[in-house]
Amino acid sequence: MPTSKPSEHQNEILDQFTRQATPFATAPGIRDEAALRLIVECSGAGPEDTVLDVACGPGLVVAAFARVVRHATGIDITPAMLDRARAHSSQLGLTNVTWRQGDVLPLPWPDASFSIVTSRFAFHHFLDPLAVLREMKRVATPGGRVVVVDSTPESSGGRSRIPATTRRSVRSSAPRSAPTRSTSSRDSRKDRSATASRSRSSSRNGNRDANR
Repeated sequence: MPTSKPSEHQNEILDQFTRQATPFATAPGIRDEAALRLIVECSGAGPEDTVLDVACGPGLVVAAFARVVRHATGIDITPAMLDRARAHSSQLGLTNVTWRQGDVLPLPWPDASFSIVTSRFAFHHFLDPLAVLREMKRVATPGGRVVVVDSTPESSGGRSRIPATTRRSVRSSAPRSAPTRSTSSRDSRKDRSATASRSRSSSRNGNRDANR
């Protein structure tokens, strides 16, 4: 049954990011050049690639790709963010970029339109991140790459709020030349616990050997 939740959510996003457009676009963590280069490098982008950045915000990811690829496109629902994106690309003198205002469900392009489809710091805002991921895959060419960069708070139960299927899909899309390992704080605790357990076991075995 249809509900008004998506439109209410969109209105909230529009309100928040219209007011936050400038502080968000100028935040050091958002503008980190090393982090932006890492995204481009991990995607394996080259001069023949065409890129779509989903929920592009102030266009920093699009601009980073535009230095390397044939053409880069950004889509965002917030006009104020796109104003920042246009100003940024103009300041850099980029001519191989396109901006589009609109929603990401569905993405307004036919199947297999881009060789690389990215999204940074946006998935935690989507009501249905898996649906967005499927749309990103749909508009990616066969053999193309889908790159998602995000951080998400854990729920009170200690689990990520992004479905496991989404996390697996995102990891499986990473280029083979850039293997990744997702390590949570729980994984780190398990590793430390396993190491301590092995250390205690080794110590007990050593004591038994010394007593023989």
